[in-house]
Amino acid sequence: MTCARMLEGYRALDLTDEKGFLCGKILAELGVDVIKVEKPGGDPSRKVGPFWHDEEEPEKSLYWFAYNSSKRGITLDLEAEGGKNLFRQLVQKVDFVIESFAPGELEKFGFGYSELCRIKKDIILTSITPFGLTGPYGQYKATDLTLMGMAGVLFMTGDSDKRPVNINLPQACMHAGADAAVGSMLAHHHRRMTGEGQHVDVSMQQSVAWFLSTTIPYWELDKIVLGRVGTFRNINSEGVVQRQVWPCKDGFIFFLMMGRQQGAKTCRQLVKWMDEAGMANEFLLNFEWEFFDMATSSQDLIDKISQPIAAFFRTRTKQEALEAAVSRSISLCPLMENQDLLDDPNLEARKFWTPIWHPELKTTIPYPKQFLQSSENETETRSRAPLIGEHNAEIYGELGLSRDRIEELKKAGVI
Repeated sequence: MTCARMLEGYRALDLTDEKGFLCGKILAELGVDVIKVEKPGGDPSRKVGPFWHDEEEPEKSLYWFAYNSSKRGITLDLEAEGGKNLFRQLVQKVDFVIESFAPGELEKFGFGYSELCRIKKDIILTSITPFGLTGPYGQYKATDLTLMGMAGVLFMTGDSDKRPVNINLPQACMHAGADAAVGSMLAHHHRRMTGEGQHVDVSMQQSVAWFLSTTIPYWELDKIVLGRVGTFRNINSEGVVQRQVWPCKDGFIFFLMMGRQQGAKTCRQLVKWMDEAGMANEFLLNFEWEFFDMATSSQDLIDKISQPIAAFFRTRTKQEALEAAVSRSISLCPLMENQDLLDDPNLEARKFWTPIWHPELKTTIPYPKQFLQSSENETETRSRAPLIGEHNAEIYGELGLSRDRIEELKKAGVI
């Protein structure tokens, strides 16, 4: 029996750019019929690479594929009077509007929250902006780099004696998009209880800052200010650090030395594995992990433990580390590249990947199947991202427009 989707029967208009794509994708995979609205000719983000077979064409952006799958798509010029009329009709048939224009820009089009409520009294409008709709930075523009910096992430990334290093892929939009989806669902729950819509205001900077919420207990409990230490991590207030990303034979391994009840077992298992390979020295073999306390350890002690472990990891592959982690109950993991993820047997066993057919490319592409598993609801990626204006006839037809009228509007640049 096919499971229902959690939000089956609801519909959303997605007016976002890169700042909000993920919000619409999450809602779509929860069952919302998300209609991606693009400018006539296509969204500018279609020019963002990488591209299928490195062919820089708007219908071959892998970035667009990734964040707009499971949506339908139309084109519409919100600035044209004919476009405004169509948008009003679309709003009457939807439950959510998601947008990421600069603060006040939607109002300039004539579709601020009060106007949307006049069209559909219980509408939920979700706005995603760099610093929120109000406040001293409300009108500021931002890039992923500036948002990561102003949220505090760059205080923690990179080597201590060098400049900050940003995370290699844009992250601010991911945090904000996920928070926007959660905010939209909370507003939807409120609407079900009261019949009232809401305006959800998401600040990307605030979303990223919450990502650092784990730094607060370090200060509150141990007076540790986490900062840039590269592949290491701060372990006490004296500036002592220990490695957590270790080079191995074909890449890198993540492993964190810990003592007491939480870490003694895994560290003893690691030393046993090293001993079987003849690479555990007497110090490690006799070390009392149950009494190892990182908060009071000196840098000399941490280095004395780390050096033989580092030498051992360099003799092992990522696959050997993964197998040992499973079979020996060692808390470590390989840091995987894209191909590693595609070939990973655990992800295969969980049916993590699903092939999505791209008729325009005459091939299938593997996509992450679902961001959560539910015993009662289906949450799978439904379809590839829409082509430019792919569902114009379908969606505008629902408004009563004939194919001839749709073609006229297309020629006029309205859709």
